[in-house]
Amino acid sequence: MSDASDVTKAAVVTPVRVVIAICLIAPFVAMLWVGSYAKTDPVFIGIPFFYWYQMLWVLISTALTVTAYQLWERDQRARKARSTTGGAQR
Repeated sequence: MSDASDVTKAAVVTPVRVVIAICLIAPFVAMLWVGSYAKTDPVFIGIPFFYWYQMLWVLISTALTVTAYQLWERDQRARKARSTTGGAQR
């Protein structure tokens, strides 16, 4: 029976989890929407927009993934602290 309650607790949607989801989904949306960056102008240091936009998203994706991971770890620590103190009231 405790397994069922653990599943119920894990399925809670919180604002932090929504931010985590947005951080992880944003790079996919940006890269799958090819029409938004399938052009050559503006050129940045001689590199067409198509290429430097994608390379910029490599850096942005890294930052967003790190942010999502840190938010997830903080959320898990807070949930564990609430469950050990018995303060899991909603």
